Amino acid sequence: MRRSIPFVASLLLMALVVFAATVFTVDQRQFAIIFQLGEIRQVVTEPGLAFKWPMIQNVRLFDKRILTMDSPEPERFLTAEKKPVLVDSFVKWRIHDVKQYYISVSGDEQLARTRLSQTVNSGLREEFGKRTVHDVVSGEREKIMAEVLKKADADARTMGVQIVDVRLKRVDFPSEVSESVYRRMETERKRVANELRSTGAAEAEKIKADADRQREVIVANAYRDAQKTKGQGDAKAASIYGQAMGRNPEFYAFYRSMEAYRSSFKSKSDLLVVEPNSDFFKYLKNAGKGSK
Repeated sequence: MRRSIPFVASLLLMALVVFAATVFTVDQRQFAIIFQLGEIRQVVTEPGLAFKWPMIQNVRLFDKRILTMDSPEPERFLTAEKKPVLVDSFVKWRIHDVKQYYISVSGDEQLARTRLSQTVNSGLREEFGKRTVHDVVSGEREKIMAEVLKKADADARTMGVQIVDVRLKRVDFPSEVSESVYRRMETERKRVANELRSTGAAEAEKIKADADRQREVIVANAYRDAQKTKGQGDAKAASIYGQAMGRNPEFYAFYRSMEAYRSSFKSKSDLLVVEPNSDFFKYLKNAGKGSK
């Protein structure tokens, strides 16, 4: 009985080893392919436990997740105007048909990346060659990415891969082109600035002329009102003088003569030539008679 214990333990150990070599686990993030003597026997796409024949079958696991392929250096493309641009992009992709993927690239991820990079770059080169610099920089970037995604995905399906997304991170000019572009932009900005200054100067002159016109109108209206008021005052004063002097015409005549004498003989050097019997000396002639 005691001799049979090691034998049973050996059998259990062998069974455990055979079971471990038969069972394997497929993660939810993975595909699995079971090979038998180098040929594909089964594809496992669902996660969980799976079985294979030990010794004669082996398993390879492949990533099911979305992978990123980012270009290490910007690619140089030519636009429709034959102007070079530097394009920095990335691609999101994943294995769609793991069996076809293995047949096409032998399950080599690096080889798959190389083929995908060539496909995407070819599509970008074609799309950039159809468009101007303005279009690729700002105008039609979304359209370019959509077209490249469509063409690249159709080609990638033939090797069991799906292109999920293609994105342009940056579109820039090479250093030798950037300087000329910046100079042209600077010239354009200076032209716009000069136009704005000219427009501003014209508007300032227009505002100044309108202000001068309004000032002249205001001054003219004020002068008109002042003259009108002065005329009314003079008329009222003349009326008052007329009423006052009308009460004694002789006194008014005398007063007016005195005012005339004062105006005529302001200085000793003044000289007046008139006839002696002129009415101008009327009140001077009769000055002595009044005292008698």
